[in-house]
Amino acid sequence: MQNTNKFLKIAVLLLLAANIALVAFMVWGRPQKGTKTGRQDPTEMLAKELGLSDEQKVTHRQMKEEHMKSIKGLMDSIRDVKASFYTLNKEAQLNDSLLNIYGSRVSALQITIDKAMLTHFKRVRAFLKPEQQLKYDTLVIKMINRGRRDTAAKNK
Repeated sequence: MQNTNKFLKIAVLLLLAANIALVAFMVWGRPQKGTKTGRQDPTEMLAKELGLSDEQKVTHRQMKEEHMKSIKGLMDSIRDVKASFYTLNKEAQLNDSLLNIYGSRVSALQITIDKAMLTHFKRVRAFLKPEQQLKYDTLVIKMINRGRRDTAAKNK
């Protein structure tokens, strides 16, 4: 009986130690890159990768804020159209023309956003030094494809 009690005490202590180690690893073991999710802020990443001067950082931040204000309404519109689209879920019968109408609306808004993004990227590129522009071209593609494992594998 005493051997069983000793074994149980040791097992409980080992499990407690393992749990404490696991919690410690979860809290302190992960490298934090800048945000709560562990992802680095794209603006900071860009500044670091390109070696932006303080003046360039301020200019870029202002350009980014202007850009985000300009596309906010478009993003909201896409969300609204998609919300309306998904309310069709409760309909017993759906016809293709109705689905195509919603798809066309989302596509048109997305094209407008993509054009605005390209214009923004070109404006940012224009204020960079030539050596920064080369790095920027590569970095933009990396940032657009971030989080897509299969895309990175295809490009190799």
